[in-house]
Amino acid sequence: MGRFEDALSQRVGRRGFLASAGGALFVCSIGGRRFEIASERDVARADAAAAAVRRPPRARRESVDSLSFETPSPAPGGRRREYWLVARPVRWSVTPSGYDEWHARRVPRIALTALAYQPWSAGFARPLGPPAIPGPTLEAEVGDTLVVHFRNGAERLRQALTVHPHGVRYNPEYDGAYLGEFTRAGGFVAPGEEFTYVWEATPDSVGVWPYHDHGPNHTLNTFRGLFGAIIVRERGAPRPSREYVLFLHNFPPQLTNAETIVHCINGRAFAGNTPQLRARVGERVAIHVIGMDSNFHTFHIHGHRWRDPAGQFVDCPTLGPNETITAAFTEDNPGRWLYHCHVFSHQDAGMAGWYIVDP
Repeated sequence: MGRFEDALSQRVGRRGFLASAGGALFVCSIGGRRFEIASERDVARADAAAAAVRRPPRARRESVDSLSFETPSPAPGGRRREYWLVARPVRWSVTPSGYDEWHARRVPRIALTALAYQPWSAGFARPLGPPAIPGPTLEAEVGDTLVVHFRNGAERLRQALTVHPHGVRYNPEYDGAYLGEFTRAGGFVAPGEEFTYVWEATPDSVGVWPYHDHGPNHTLNTFRGLFGAIIVRERGAPRPSREYVLFLHNFPPQLTNAETIVHCINGRAFAGNTPQLRARVGERVAIHVIGMDSNFHTFHIHGHRWRDPAGQFVDCPTLGPNETITAAFTEDNPGRWLYHCHVFSHQDAGMAGWYIVDP
């Protein structure tokens, strides 16, 4: 170990040094302060700083800051599609089986207190399932409005949370982003509070997009699992026979108390824990893959290839943070197939799973 590495190890401790060496060191800007997250203690400091952020008064520095906006309505023939989401902490098992079926080996049982979106019935009457990573997939067709009723149910975390979308059209009132003194109501939903976002599914919204927290502590809370997907289709477009959404992301050791970073698919790591995909020969398959960390990934399915948006056949396309690629094809190759990120350090740290094709 050189002088620099030795000095860094002494400053952040062994676990923090291992985290930084593995690429897990990350930086958060919260309440005007910069936090280097290299240890569990740093996570607690960042959370405390986020809890201390107060709702800012609305700034009026420029004329755009004083604009008011109407709530959009569906286009002619469109629908108002409503969802109720609650952000909740959940004790989350990353490796519930404790086993990697690909390499036939035991792996550590890793868990953390995650933060996830939970689906509820209309009016927040009852939960429709547990908080999960990713959160519910929100669907719309061109001409619809997505009406997302959001409640910050993470009272113990004591931080403002939000829902920020990609791909759809929205005005500044429904951005769902904390902007310091320029924050509007949807960018600061305090614990126990509710806010309704309204987004438009316009023709240029067709595709698959992420949504995620964009509150004062958005980096850390997105790492915790506070994200989901939006699917916008052409009006009347048929659905694929099989459709899956996969998020490629990681849990750093500062959150899991593990020795190293864990690379995940939908909150799980290693084949047998990650989502098992299934299809039959002859079915139309669409697998949407979204990057949801600070890394660049690739997506590869053994035995398969598909056309990219330019019409070229691919089998290992690249995607970056908050980018989406879609593997769409008619299934013709039965068997058990491996799917994984082809960044070797990612696949070997958990970013792999099974795709089962029945005849």
